[in-house]
Amino acid sequence: MADEKARRIGVLTGGGDCPGLNAVIRAVTKTAQLEYGASVLGIQDGFEGLVEGRAHELAHQEVSGILGLGGTILGSSNKGDPWHYPTETARGKIEIHDMAFKAIRHVERWQLDCLVAIGGDGTMHIARRLSEAGVPVIGVPKTIDNDVPATDVTFGFDTAVSVVCEAIDRLASTASSHHRVMVVEVMGRYAGWIALMGGVAGGADVILIPEIRFRWDSVFRKVDERQTQGKRFTMVCVAEGVRLPDGTEVVAEFDSKRTDAKRLGGAGAVVARAIEQGTGHEARVTVLGHLQRGGSPTSFDRVLATRYGTAAARLACSGQAGVMVALRDGHIEAVPLEQATGELRRVPLDHDLIAAARSVGTSFGDH
Repeated sequence: MADEKARRIGVLTGGGDCPGLNAVIRAVTKTAQLEYGASVLGIQDGFEGLVEGRAHELAHQEVSGILGLGGTILGSSNKGDPWHYPTETARGKIEIHDMAFKAIRHVERWQLDCLVAIGGDGTMHIARRLSEAGVPVIGVPKTIDNDVPATDVTFGFDTAVSVVCEAIDRLASTASSHHRVMVVEVMGRYAGWIALMGGVAGGADVILIPEIRFRWDSVFRKVDERQTQGKRFTMVCVAEGVRLPDGTEVVAEFDSKRTDAKRLGGAGAVVARAIEQGTGHEARVTVLGHLQRGGSPTSFDRVLATRYGTAAARLACSGQAGVMVALRDGHIEAVPLEQATGELRRVPLDHDLIAAARSVGTSFGDH
């Protein structure tokens, strides 16, 4: 039965894209329209659209048939923080300004009863600030890094792990043919979930993650051991955010338009070069990069995204806000945005999968 009071909901996708975003948009829109008679406004390009006032009404037909579609029909951006908004001057210089007042003004002009913000850690922090400024917000946790706190898993992660697993499978065959060390660099700025699970699923011989400080001699020893055992190739899975033995990160560039200006990348090449120099064995590197973000979501991510989207719409249409939907022990719950913006969810050193990987001979470069 439709709710007596139809509400008006805004929905946006912030930060990097990932498989499952369209499934959430579909679930939010259909649930709001079919169960509550609410209208849904699709805000374009994440918080950029909220600041700049770019949005359109989402019709039922527009969200039909997008369940398995990768990316986001609304567009996204990781450079639209309203409190750290980049603008270009007439001379081409980038200046950072506080444009939060514009975002809040558009919420008021559009007469939104609630804003559903779909995104990762950065999006949840912006959602919390908007909530504290009086905007009713509900967060939906998305990121292939799986590092958002207060939830057991984010949608998009399972798809990324599947991509990594398949890539390692494919690279292992060519590594075996040419007797090489093959280094696969995967995403994971501060948390090593993708490298850990993708590496274990693909049977990587060495997995290097941000949470575990590795030593070069340990990595070299693992490569040499495999050679002496007659295994003439080695697969190494490296998270982009891994810290080198001297404690440094490998930074590709700095982008002042982003709140977190540091863009990581290149750790795989550093590891491959060091292995060649330290062992004398030929090494090649493959950077999966945005391949992990693209394509159709797995069935798990489609189901999780649908559960998140319907829960977010129901909360919004029942007048609740200031929360993020989360998966906890198999159940969908609403957690305060304060919990969703705590310390990043990183891989615990006592995680059972680390122990399982060690048991089957996988090295984390620390022993």
